[in-house]
Amino acid sequence: MDVWPTMGNQPYRGFSMNRFCVVFLFLSLRFACGDVSYSVAEEMERGSAIGNIVKDLGLGIATLSSRKARIDTDRNDKRYCDINLSTGSLIVTDRIDREGLCGKKASCVLIEELVLENPLELHRVSIHVEDINDNSPQFSEDVILLEVTESAVKGARFVLTEAHDADIGTNSVQRYTLQNNEHFTLNVDSVGSGRKQYDLVLVKELDREQEREIKLVLTALDGGSPQRSGTAIIHITVLDANDNAPVFSQAVYKSCIFLSYFSVHGADHPCCSIRFQDQVAPVLVF
Repeated sequence: MDVWPTMGNQPYRGFSMNRFCVVFLFLSLRFACGDVSYSVAEEMERGSAIGNIVKDLGLGIATLSSRKARIDTDRNDKRYCDINLSTGSLIVTDRIDREGLCGKKASCVLIEELVLENPLELHRVSIHVEDINDNSPQFSEDVILLEVTESAVKGARFVLTEAHDADIGTNSVQRYTLQNNEHFTLNVDSVGSGRKQYDLVLVKELDREQEREIKLVLTALDGGSPQRSGTAIIHITVLDANDNAPVFSQAVYKSCIFLSYFSVHGADHPCCSIRFQDQVAPVLVF
């Protein structure tokens, strides 16, 4: 027996209408029926199959056309995948660039929806975009300029500019190599948060009088397969230090000159010697 609320002497039947509205709204809502998830490598060719969504959802091929199957997305700019109504496969329809979509994020997921009508069904489709090694390490500058005084001591360090790689994980920069040389080597230090700092370390003193500039090739390598690399030139200018005293080409210089002077006898005396010894000021010997 139904009990109705009353307004005055008349029963109030608004509750029945409310229940009808709730049922109507429920039937009007899209009916979510199940999720599927796929993994796909970025940069796959258009038309490549991601997975057979019909098989994975237990649908029939004929159902796709009769129920107007389609892929919906929240993005307004691009549609990265669609469904092949003849095969039931989810296929790539546009270039998927993981770096453009997700940058350096560890996880990159595209969310799509498979929509079926009559009755209305919604299937959530999650596409995990996997990184491939499609980017090479790059330095911000092709030439790294350094000035090092020739008086610099062994162990002196010079911080190098890092290379950057748009890829993530092992596909990003993993190590550096330095062209073989007698003056410098590379040193690696951890600076926190998984980051590393690369320093150029002096292992043999410089001599500007022998070598005024040094050019070394610095190479950054990633860990992908195939491995990619990027290079920069380290241009080192050796600055002069006051480390050499003036040197004469001979220890003793001899010459004869005439010096006129007045003596009590009124005679002129020729010949004097100018002697330079031990790199000090010349000594005039009469």
